[in-house]
Amino acid sequence: MNILMVLTSHDQLGDTGKKTGFWLEEFAAPYYVFKDAGAEITLASPKGGQPPLDPSSDAEDAQTEATKRFKGDEDAQKALASTKVLSTVSADGFDAIFYPGGHGPLWDLAEDGDSKTLIETFAASDRPIGAVCHAPAVFRHPKGADGKPLVAGRTVTGFTNSEEEGVGLTEVVPFLVEDMLVANGGDYQKGADWGSFVVTDGKLVTGQNPASSEEAARKLLSLL
Repeated sequence: MNILMVLTSHDQLGDTGKKTGFWLEEFAAPYYVFKDAGAEITLASPKGGQPPLDPSSDAEDAQTEATKRFKGDEDAQKALASTKVLSTVSADGFDAIFYPGGHGPLWDLAEDGDSKTLIETFAASDRPIGAVCHAPAVFRHPKGADGKPLVAGRTVTGFTNSEEEGVGLTEVVPFLVEDMLVANGGDYQKGADWGSFVVTDGKLVTGQNPASSEEAARKLLSLL
């Protein structure tokens, strides 16, 4: 069982002068769900190497069992520090693809042609695709076999407009995940802000926020 995890390489939070990147819990929790199930995990990012960590996700109040485990896991830290360059990664040989969130993907992965091609390839071959929190931003451009947006007519979720408002970044982000999914024809669903909420539609699994990352990974695993 081979799973590809794709992380952001983008570290600038718009014009704020602040840093962003991937959200630690949204990487760590799925990583260990997959690893503990015996999966081989390959990590990739647009620029390769060490992806930028959103400093807010490293704060004390954002720590979970999975993030604490990661901080004591040298092998996982080494793997994260040496992600493959996304353009060199083919869909061949992978059983599923998973995107952790953080605000970074809104800027790079949402517009990345290599990511788009990978998602369309996984979808065309009916392999599971997962994304959590801001990572459903990656569905902005991929199309299905019918030429329509991949999420058109599909039940999906992602970071809510009210959650974005809650972190004060509505005017900073290039687009709102909820609005984009709706504009692309998705049947957007959401749970309570900050609570775990995950939806599965066929082989497409989406989670709403950081609290949804472990459940989203388990749902993806259940499709394999």
